[in-house]
Amino acid sequence: MPEQEFNAVFSKRLRYYLSEYNMTQAELAKRLGVGTTSVYNWCNGLKTPRMDKVDAMCDLFHCSRSDLMSDENTEHPTLTPRDEKDIEKIIEHTREQLLSQEGLMFDGDPASPEAVDSILAAMQIGMEMAKKKNKEKYTPKKYKKD
Repeated sequence: MPEQEFNAVFSKRLRYYLSEYNMTQAELAKRLGVGTTSVYNWCNGLKTPRMDKVDAMCDLFHCSRSDLMSDENTEHPTLTPRDEKDIEKIIEHTREQLLSQEGLMFDGDPASPEAVDSILAAMQIGMEMAKKKNKEKYTPKKYKKD
């Protein structure tokens, strides 16, 4: 994607998140430790922020880089606290089961706690993606692109 097109996409997403969080450009500038001119340039597609600033915005807006930088529908399905709690319960139960098994192998070697954590992290990401996809699929009017 050409830089100018990328800047336009990024600025659209940034303005969306500023609106969602009821935050002004000046407030964002203060929180990121940058000048208001920088934020103005980002919001108007004139410049692109450094990745450390993108990451800081992702932390502020509780989103991923792809959410902030992609040209997808601005109304993404999100996980509710209940969804997150349900996933955490499943992950914790699975962790207990995996760690209690003797002779558990991972990639041909006995599974270490780090290997189990890697498996669980991948499972958690997959479960989050599946929940979001199901929300999109079963509540189509709210998340459908016009």
